[in-house]
Amino acid sequence: MLLATYNVNSINSRLDALLHYLEERKPDVVCLQELKAPQEKFPEQAIRDAGYHALWHGQKSWNGVAIVTREPAQEVQRGLPGDPSDEQSRYIEAVYQGVLIACLYLPNGNPAPGPKFDYKLAWMERLITRGAELVESGVPAVLMGDFNVIPTERDVYKPERWTEDALFRPETRAAFERLLAQGWLDSLRHLHPDETIYTFWDYFRNAFGRDAGLRIDHLLLSPKLQPALKAAGVDKFMRGREKPSDHTPTWIELDAKAIGA
Repeated sequence: MLLATYNVNSINSRLDALLHYLEERKPDVVCLQELKAPQEKFPEQAIRDAGYHALWHGQKSWNGVAIVTREPAQEVQRGLPGDPSDEQSRYIEAVYQGVLIACLYLPNGNPAPGPKFDYKLAWMERLITRGAELVESGVPAVLMGDFNVIPTERDVYKPERWTEDALFRPETRAAFERLLAQGWLDSLRHLHPDETIYTFWDYFRNAFGRDAGLRIDHLLLSPKLQPALKAAGVDKFMRGREKPSDHTPTWIELDAKAIGA
């Protein structure tokens, strides 16, 4: 089973890229972030014509997440529990072939300190709460998406330049570590412990050409799902194509037999 996460940076602007990706890589699941489209503007028919199904949580101009699957998935919930007043579309859960898929777009948090950073940390606390619930339930689950978290210095080009950025501040990294401490596995880093791996390159200053990137897109596996992990990687070629997103798809391969799918 091939699962990928892909911040498309506008679903309608990047639709052709997504459709080509579905055709080339034939993933079973793709979690999308930054749809930047209201609910009614999601290109559902184009996704169906490509042989896929979709569940999505849109928002005008900003945010938005979707779970695209080869076979229909069963939606569990949309919106991260814990704050009924939160109107930002950043989280959706569904079950696909026995695996609970949580697609998330964690807040950026800049400038920090400030209200946006406070919102980021509060959102992470809610994610930690939900993560604990999933681990305690024993369900095979994956938290996947754009976390806007640089976990360690090896996950960023020239880390000294990022010390005051919300993605790399100690509070952010500590919250991420607390999530991992529940038993979640950083699948990409687990299989590639010493490699330089990035999933995002800014549009400016020839960042992609210089390979001046960040690793902020993650796929975290619950203890129940970890024995099924076979491979993980980054489809860097997508970032080098015409009119790309600033992110590129990040993926894992799971042994379907090991999860009973």
